[in-house]
Amino acid sequence: MKRISILMGLCGLLCHTSCTSKKEEKEEAAKYAVTSPLKIDTSFTREYVSQIKSVRNIEIRALEKGFLQNIYVDEGQSVKAGQLLFRIMPKMYEAELLKAQAETRAAEIELQNTKLLSDKNVVSQNELAMAKAKLDQAKAETSLAKFHLSATEIRAPFDGTIDRIPLKLGSLVDEGELLTSLSDNSQMFVYFNVSEPEYLNYETDTKGRGNKQVTLLLANNQPLKYKGDVETIESEFNSETGNIAFRARFPNPDKLLKNGETGKVQMIVPLRNALIIPQKTTYEIQDKVYVFVVDKKGVVRSRNITIASEMSDLYVVGSGLSADDKVLLEGVQTVKDDDKIKYDYVSPNEVISHLRLKAE
Repeated sequence: MKRISILMGLCGLLCHTSCTSKKEEKEEAAKYAVTSPLKIDTSFTREYVSQIKSVRNIEIRALEKGFLQNIYVDEGQSVKAGQLLFRIMPKMYEAELLKAQAETRAAEIELQNTKLLSDKNVVSQNELAMAKAKLDQAKAETSLAKFHLSATEIRAPFDGTIDRIPLKLGSLVDEGELLTSLSDNSQMFVYFNVSEPEYLNYETDTKGRGNKQVTLLLANNQPLKYKGDVETIESEFNSETGNIAFRARFPNPDKLLKNGETGKVQMIVPLRNALIIPQKTTYEIQDKVYVFVVDKKGVVRSRNITIASEMSDLYVVGSGLSADDKVLLEGVQTVKDDDKIKYDYVSPNEVISHLRLKAE
């Protein structure tokens, strides 16, 4: 019996020791790291979907009707201003010019004869005036015939690159029919849409505004090696999207950019007195972002916040937090509302310094 009592005592002691140890481990495990939002002046790079347009892009159309007699260029070819591109069969227009020139010569002869008779008072001054008017009309017809004939030769209005040529030799061309398009790709316009708050920040924060230079990220996620300049903003907001279009101009000496390409504009946006928190302090429920705020008694409560912008590993808080709040840094997935925790406070500067990328 004595031996049994000793064994029971030992078991009780071991059980007590084990329970105490587990309780201590649980208490140790319940200690969390807590930090605060960091209030700083910073900047971040914002990406905007963009449309790339040639600085000049026009349609080349026929001014006259006729058969397409010659095509002097090929699709994708670079041409110079004034270079001959197409010729429409000119026979009819040549004949019209010859007819007009003949009528002009006849009107000149008639005017000379009428003037001689007028000098001898054989005919009136009115008849002389009529002869002059006929000559002027004939000259106008000649000028018009020359224009029609010249319009059978279609030339490049500026240096550029030829687009697709839909018609083939011998095609019957109607007046105004599309022959091709011509793009001046020496420089490119890049359009991107900016929200109203970002537009207001851009326009009003003139001293803290980021550099007007922007970067173009191409469709293959490679940046264009040349920087662009934001040079103009449209006059009206889109009533459906609430955005306004910015236009940046990019040099294109390598002719890498073509009309109609897409990409992303990267623009540096300055932020004053921004509240920065690590992304890992947050969690999402139904597209809403939350953090756990720890009060003075160590009780955690969830709080909905809005995100103004995003950087690597960091969020810029739009609303819901102040610089004095303490937010749970670790254990976001293990605690729940109204849990009372022990914590160690870590300064926000130290937290951010240990992140993969620091705020710029």
